[in-house]
Amino acid sequence: MAKVLNFLLGISLSILLLNVCANGRAVVNNASTLSEDDATPNGSNFTYVCDPKRFDDLGLEMSSFSFCDSSLPYPVRVKDLVDRMTIDEKVLQLGNHGKGVQRLGLPKYEWWSEALHGVSNVGPGTYFDDLVPGATSFPTVILTTASFNESLWKTIGQAVSTEARAMYNLGRAGLTFWSPTINVLRDPRWGRATETPGEDPFIVGKYAANYVRGLQDVEGHDNYTDPNSRPLKVSSCCKHYAAYDVDNWSGVDRFHFDARVTEQDMVETFLRPFEMCVKEGDASSIMCSYNRVNGIPTCADPKLLNQTVRGEWDLHGYIVSDCDSIEVMVDDHKFLGDTREDAVARTLKAGLDLDCGDYYPDFTGSAFRQGKVREADVDKSLKYLYTVLMRLGWFDGHPQYKSLGKADVCADEHIELAADAARQGIVLLKNDNDTLPLSTSKFRNLAVVGPHANATSAMLGNYAGAPCRYRAPIDGFAAYGKVSYAMGCGEAMCKNESLIFPAVRAAKKADATIIVAGLDMTIEAESLDRENLTLPGYQTQLINQVTEAAKGPVILVIMSAGGVDISFAKDNTKIKAILWAGYPGEEGGRAIADIVFGKHNPGGRLPITWYEEEYAQKLPMTSLQLRPIDSLGYPGRTYKFFNGSTVYPFGHGLSYTKFNYTNLKTSKRAIHIKLSKFNHCHNLNYTSGAYQPPCPAMIVDDVKCHDYHFDFEVEVLNVGKRDGSEVIIVYSQPPNELAASPIKQVIGFQRVSVPAGESQKVKFKYNVCESLQIVDSSAQIVLPSGGHTILVGDSGVSFPIHVYFD
Repeated sequence: MAKVLNFLLGISLSILLLNVCANGRAVVNNASTLSEDDATPNGSNFTYVCDPKRFDDLGLEMSSFSFCDSSLPYPVRVKDLVDRMTIDEKVLQLGNHGKGVQRLGLPKYEWWSEALHGVSNVGPGTYFDDLVPGATSFPTVILTTASFNESLWKTIGQAVSTEARAMYNLGRAGLTFWSPTINVLRDPRWGRATETPGEDPFIVGKYAANYVRGLQDVEGHDNYTDPNSRPLKVSSCCKHYAAYDVDNWSGVDRFHFDARVTEQDMVETFLRPFEMCVKEGDASSIMCSYNRVNGIPTCADPKLLNQTVRGEWDLHGYIVSDCDSIEVMVDDHKFLGDTREDAVARTLKAGLDLDCGDYYPDFTGSAFRQGKVREADVDKSLKYLYTVLMRLGWFDGHPQYKSLGKADVCADEHIELAADAARQGIVLLKNDNDTLPLSTSKFRNLAVVGPHANATSAMLGNYAGAPCRYRAPIDGFAAYGKVSYAMGCGEAMCKNESLIFPAVRAAKKADATIIVAGLDMTIEAESLDRENLTLPGYQTQLINQVTEAAKGPVILVIMSAGGVDISFAKDNTKIKAILWAGYPGEEGGRAIADIVFGKHNPGGRLPITWYEEEYAQKLPMTSLQLRPIDSLGYPGRTYKFFNGSTVYPFGHGLSYTKFNYTNLKTSKRAIHIKLSKFNHCHNLNYTSGAYQPPCPAMIVDDVKCHDYHFDFEVEVLNVGKRDGSEVIIVYSQPPNELAASPIKQVIGFQRVSVPAGESQKVKFKYNVCESLQIVDSSAQIVLPSGGHTILVGDSGVSFPIHVYFD
């Protein structure tokens, strides 16, 4: 079979209402077609599995099935269900198309639904039609992350899960959503940048935990004595585990790629977001990826799955493969020359519970009969799967969600939330002479030009469903003035210059010109990595010619996920302001216009580094090491290990007002950690000639970390004339003497709103081990002794923290 999705995922979107199957074939959901057995034009005939009426209609006596006895604990019920199945019935439940067992009253279940930034039409578990024509399409993850607002991330998750649960009630969606994507954006060329929360593993993990909580948490049940019984609103899945961030670059694709990763980078960067997703977010699923890691396919690696996810992190849920991963393991990786039966036995025993695909249903039975896998291995996975479905109310119902329906999908408050999320995420990169915000009294005639000036589906990015509506940039600006629109380019690829002149003509007459340019899913997408960091085709020429001809100020708006080298625009004095709008979702045009005309003061910050073009020419995507490799001339990756020149650095973002940080108060400047005779010092690598303390470090697990904290308070003063939001990013800097340690690393952040002329005191509290730790070259998580520095944003405010081991 062909592999899943390719770049079709990124461009099909809502117009065609496509569900892309695991074998690459697109299934068009016509508006009048129903794809679920119990779906009706007005809703669904299905209530829940253990509905007495269902069993009566099936001619079965529900009381004879203990798995329907809600007075019993989940483990007892799940065991009863699994024990009743034959081995042939069991294996048919191990694929994403769970076949059900009619004689037991167990219906079919489709596990594959998606909800990356709204309920998606990707995956056969969800579809749109006349009854539910669309769902709220929020900004893509990379832009939402730029808000640096944890409460917003969770609130979006809550809105998405409400719409998902409503669609489930209507027979248009499942309950298990394979979202979010939480891979670190290690390389700016990665095509799936739009899905990720950026380049910092801590921020990626925080996004994951908040969004997962928003999707899953049932009010009043956030903390539960038995996490494996905690009710779920919908089930969330963090993906793609692990070290997955090469899709299709220079002839290397994800189906063949072997990610060669040091243990240091695995612990420090690639695994941390997933650990936070499981431990802090309590995600009920993890998806393993297509690639190998150091020679072993991730879905067949018992260390990654059983030992780490299931063991060390204590996942309360199931592990699923990316679609057709087992087939990829056999046909593309050709791992150990495995037969199909070998492969399913290997992955099942490694800890893979569910196959998005057909290998488990088709070959687990024969693997069992060949003696390669035990029935107990199958039973274990089924128990994880059905426990999650019980927690979701699939068996017993969830009374508090029973009333959700059509009115809860595309609700007004969700549409407004989508607009607010875009406004909070948009980043003001440049604003010479305080050109922005524009005044409606002065700038009445607007030229809005460029390939994204009338963007609709391009604003949605990928893994989007049919939106409630579109608000294109020209629609947004029409609310503020008279708009003269010209495409400038026929598409984002901008293959010729034939449409540039009408855009130039419009700019000559306008009071202000807004150029909306950038990338789209034909340039950066799943199965499509970038080769360079520049604007495509003739876009640069379009921008330069329009700018040169413009009568009034020029504002450049870039839609993209990954960074773009727009140094030419940054340095052009006639381009007065630049905004980055990511892919801003269905309300994106309104949000952009609200920023430009000052209805909203921008406060977003870049969650990624915008590198210069030459950076991409210095190292291949396939080199996964984060630290510089001097012998090969490879620079470091991300703000943590790259100190060269950039177009815009990580964390950059301007405002229409100005903030000062004052009155820094710290609880302590020194931490004395008492050691016992059972504690042993850990050596670290130091720079040549540097002083080495007698006890360089302690392994974090050997220290009573919960006893040691520090806190500080800073006053944020808005000294400008406009109300605004300030993002305070807090970094720790390890002792300077340490070799190959991060330049700095994020340990926390807050977004605060401060009215003009007023101030707000902001408090931070940190555990010493968590915030000052580093991962050394042997992959040990350690707390170094010596002088650490805490940096408060980019304001220049900082203070030292000295760690002593007594």
